[in-house]
Amino acid sequence: MARLIHTWAAAAALLLLLSACGPEQTTGDKSDPVMSDIVVSDLQPQVLLAGSQLVIRGSGFVPGFAGSSVLQLSGTLDDAAVEVQLEAQFEDYDELHVDWPGGLAAGMVVDTGVFVGQVTVQADNALDGLKHDSPPLQTQLVLATELLPQLDSVQNEALFVNDPIVAHGQGFLLGGSEGETVAVVEGCFKVQGQGACVQVSPTEIKTKPFTPFDRNRVVFPFAPQIAGIKPGSFSGSVRLVNRHGPEASFVEHSSSSVDTANELVEPAIFTFTPALASLGQFVDISGGGFVGVVPGEVNPTTSVTSIMLQGTFTPEKGDSIPASLSLVPEFVNGQLLRYVLNEEDELGQAVDLRFAAGSFVGTARPVVKFGIDTVNGSSTQVTLGIGHVKQVVWLRFLPTYVESLRHFGLRAADQQIRDRVLQVVTRDYGGINIDFRTEKPTDFKLYSEVEIGGPDPNGIGLLGYDNTPGKDDGNVRLYDKIGGVNALTQQDGYPGYGGVFVESLFSFSTHPGTFAKSIEGADVVFDQLFDPFRPDQGAAPAGANELAQLAPLTSGQSCPAGDRAGRIACAIWALGSLIGTTVTHEIAHSLGLADPGGSAFHNTGDWPNAVMDSGHARAFLERAEVKGHGPGIFCDHNYKYLTKVLPTTTPDPEPVRPECF
Repeated sequence: MARLIHTWAAAAALLLLLSACGPEQTTGDKSDPVMSDIVVSDLQPQVLLAGSQLVIRGSGFVPGFAGSSVLQLSGTLDDAAVEVQLEAQFEDYDELHVDWPGGLAAGMVVDTGVFVGQVTVQADNALDGLKHDSPPLQTQLVLATELLPQLDSVQNEALFVNDPIVAHGQGFLLGGSEGETVAVVEGCFKVQGQGACVQVSPTEIKTKPFTPFDRNRVVFPFAPQIAGIKPGSFSGSVRLVNRHGPEASFVEHSSSSVDTANELVEPAIFTFTPALASLGQFVDISGGGFVGVVPGEVNPTTSVTSIMLQGTFTPEKGDSIPASLSLVPEFVNGQLLRYVLNEEDELGQAVDLRFAAGSFVGTARPVVKFGIDTVNGSSTQVTLGIGHVKQVVWLRFLPTYVESLRHFGLRAADQQIRDRVLQVVTRDYGGINIDFRTEKPTDFKLYSEVEIGGPDPNGIGLLGYDNTPGKDDGNVRLYDKIGGVNALTQQDGYPGYGGVFVESLFSFSTHPGTFAKSIEGADVVFDQLFDPFRPDQGAAPAGANELAQLAPLTSGQSCPAGDRAGRIACAIWALGSLIGTTVTHEIAHSLGLADPGGSAFHNTGDWPNAVMDSGHARAFLERAEVKGHGPGIFCDHNYKYLTKVLPTTTPDPEPVRPECF
């Protein structure tokens, strides 16, 4: 059953607490009709075809749910004055995308030519009622309808199968709707130790820009479709073909051919990284000559690389045991495989990855299969450490969270509030094998996610809500998502949307305005902390210039403060604490607390500074950690459970923990 957190205006059935919090954005005076707080720093690509995606980079962009954004180009196209506006799609606060329809379709006087002028971005933000625009950025864009590829050179050297080959020239396509550039390779291949050179008929291989927006270099793999996987020598030629998109009627243009010659060597493993990995973590296997199918692509030919391990496993406690295992990692490219430590394959069956730690020492050998051919690479000495199970948690701050900070007058303090949130959750889980991230993890396949947003999408004023499916005693799942919508939780009558909801924190105000309903636990200290910055109270929001020299607090004892700088620091401290302790509470639910093995979701009773008490038992001052109150901690029973499911050698930072049952 799902856990609700704190909707004080509701009845006792909704007392299953979670605390929430949030940051917001505001960058000017409400009296200003236009705010020049958007910055455009770059516009790419500089050569545009119909179907190209124009990428605008900068800062302060407005998300789509808050308002619409427009890219404006003003200048001349081959000496003719032009001014066009195009709808821009929000990707992030530092990136917008525009689909370029072609010169005429965009409102230019012709389809081809050189545009010289300036670019600006304008947006209406319905959340603050202001217009936002950017200072102009000077730019030059080349408009074209087709590109003729020119190939100057390709690298000639010893290669592994699937090694990348860089081709130099000009006029290449970037992919997507504008079209793609493909390499056509042909020649003959002589298998090592055999006399005949077998003819290689023209083979098409997709290319990619060497770097984003690079029209002068493309890269493509020396794929096994060209000459197979056996060691040998290839001689032949390469040409590049531009296949334009629908806006150019799918027209094709080919470059001239360039001669090439390459020696192919047998597959090899170089390294295993990291040296220590745990359940759900990626182990990167670097080397060369790997084959496989990239996720999302279809390859009718059998193409797989497996790794043969031979050696011994030495547990943290106990004697070494022989180990002979076969692993089938995920294929990334010819130089990289990724293996996930899991409980299903041979390694997971041989070693209890939840409770055992130790290390494997031995050799690793790649076995590459393509079609009917198999090639065994040479063995490499490797060491792979197995660590205790770790819970990785991604704190995902949503755009709705950022926009809600505007209502607190703290949009400019977004990063400082995030820093405080991370500080709080890291402190609360001290001595537990848990790792908090503010960026999406790329080194773990199994990780939890907590969405930190603005308004409660359930529409009932929750501070936070763990919408994961059922109580996870023992933390068997390592991939819970506290956020989004979960149909399973809706089936039992509980709200489906989970996460931490910043705007609901206004319920602690004695005058929450339109953002929430005031609750029985409302506290005048909330208003003392945030009224000095709330636009709806006629106050000036905290500005970026005020934050530049502001030192973060190490305690909330002196909050609320009397001076402007102190008030800003206290507001950051309090809001970060409110969000952080709510995140701590919701994550604990997803890990199996409170009352592991039992049916309760919270501690019984009202205990001092107990983070797993239900919502009505946790006062605002304790949550905000001001005026000497807080912080909340895990009681002894709960903490022992956490150290059992997520063990580490780091000691408990608390000398004594109270009982809560």
